[in-house]
Amino acid sequence: MIIRLALRSLAVRPVRTVVLACGFGLGIAVMAALLGVGDVILEQARSPQLDGGGDAIVSGAFGEIDDGRFVLSVVRGLRQQSGQPWAVVASPSRRAGVYLMGSDGAIPVVAHGGVPSLERAVGDRETAGIGTWVDSPGDARWGTLDAGDLLRSIDRFHQPPDLPEFASSWAEWLYFNGRTADGRTRFYLTFMVGPEIPSRPGFRSAGVRLQLDRDGQTTNFSSREEVDAQKVLEAAPDLDIGASRVRLEGPRYRITLRLRSERDGSELTGTLTLDPDAGRSLPPAVIRGARGWLSGYVVPVLSGRLTGSLGTLVIAGEGYHDHNWGFWRDVRWQWGQVASGDLSFIYGRVFPPAEVADPDRIPGFLGVLDKTGLVGIATNVQIAEHPSSKSPTLEDAPQSIRVTARSGSVDVSLTFSTDRAVRTALAMTGGAIDFIQMGGTYRVEGRAGGRTIDLTARGAAETFRPRK
Repeated sequence: MIIRLALRSLAVRPVRTVVLACGFGLGIAVMAALLGVGDVILEQARSPQLDGGGDAIVSGAFGEIDDGRFVLSVVRGLRQQSGQPWAVVASPSRRAGVYLMGSDGAIPVVAHGGVPSLERAVGDRETAGIGTWVDSPGDARWGTLDAGDLLRSIDRFHQPPDLPEFASSWAEWLYFNGRTADGRTRFYLTFMVGPEIPSRPGFRSAGVRLQLDRDGQTTNFSSREEVDAQKVLEAAPDLDIGASRVRLEGPRYRITLRLRSERDGSELTGTLTLDPDAGRSLPPAVIRGARGWLSGYVVPVLSGRLTGSLGTLVIAGEGYHDHNWGFWRDVRWQWGQVASGDLSFIYGRVFPPAEVADPDRIPGFLGVLDKTGLVGIATNVQIAEHPSSKSPTLEDAPQSIRVTARSGSVDVSLTFSTDRAVRTALAMTGGAIDFIQMGGTYRVEGRAGGRTIDLTARGAAETFRPRK
C-alpha cells in the first residue's frame, strides 16, 4: 500500500516528490553527521588527557569514590597474565566548586586537587611546569599504601548523625565468624557499640557477645559496658569493652575475650588471631534513605587464617570479619559468605523500613574476589529461601537457599544447604522478628571473570524469621 501511494504521488507531482525525497535524505544525512560528531566529542571529553594525564580514569558508579586509597591499592595490585602490573603509576584527584568573593559578588571556579608528584608521574601537562607545587607531608600516605593502614581506614567507626527521629536505633559493630577445619565448631562474635546513653552524655552502651556452636550445641557468652564515645571514634577498630578487646596490629587482628555464660555465669577466656588473605576486602558501601536514614557495610576480611583458643577449645581454621553501622529499627537482611581455594563469594540484600525507602527497590549484591581483588560483581541478584525446616535443632531456618547472580562479568548460582542454625532476638531491630545465623554447605556453579567455577565448600548465611 505504501509503495503504491509513493508511485502514484511520483506520477501525479514528480517535481514535488523528488524535492521532498531529497530534503528527507539530506535531513537524515545531517542527523547522522551530528551524531558522529557528538560521539567524537563525548569520547574526547572522557579522555584521561583532559583530566590530568594517564591512560585510564577510574570513577565511582554513583559519583565520587568513597575510599580512594583502598581503590588506589586495588588498581596498583592488578596484574596481567604475565605477572606484570597493569598500572605503573596511579594518581588520585578530586574536583570541587570554589567561590571567589569580590566586590562584584561571587565568582564560581572549578578547583582540581591532586598529589603533585603522582600527577606529574601520570603526565599532567597542566602542572608539570609549576615547580612550587610540591607534595605536602599529608600526601605521603597516597604514595605508600600499607596494608594495615588501609584496613584501619576502612574499619574505622563513624560519628552518628544528629537525627533524633532515629537516634535510639543507632548501632555499630565489628563482627567476626570462624570455624574449625572439620566444620564441627563454629562461632559468631560481635563487638557492638550502641546509641548514646541519655542519662550519661558522651557515653554509649556497648557489649560483646559470643555464640559458640559445638557439634550443633550452642552456648552464648556476653558482657556489657558503657564506653567513652570519643575514645571509640579515635581508636576503633581498636576496641575495649569490659575485659575484652580487639587490636589491629599491622594487617593482623588480635582478639582477647573474657566473657560470662548467659546460662550459668561461668567464665570463658580466649584469644584469637585473624590473618587476612591478600586481596580479600570489600570497600565501604552505604544505603541512604529519607530524612537522613542510612545503613553502612564494609568487609575488611572476606577470608583469612584463624588461630587461637576459646576456653579449652583450640581454634584453627577459616575466619571472616565485617563491620556494620547505621539505624536498625525495622531493618532486616539476607546475607551469605563462602570461600574455597583462591576464590571468595559474598552476597546480601538489605530491607530498610518502608517509611525511609522502598524495600523492593533496594537491589541485592554479589561479589567474587580472588587474591588480586575483585573478580566481578552483580546487582541482578535473586535470593530465594526454601521452606523452613521442621527440625527443632535448625530453629525454623530455611532448609536451603538459592542465589542466582548475573552481570557482564558474573553468571553464578549458589545453593546453600543448612545443617545448623542459631536463633537470636535482636532488640535493635524492633522485636517483631528474630535473627537466624546458619552454617552449612554451598554448591557454587557458573562463571566469573572468564573463569569456570564448580566448587563445594562450607560457609555461612543469615536471615530473619517472624518471632514465635
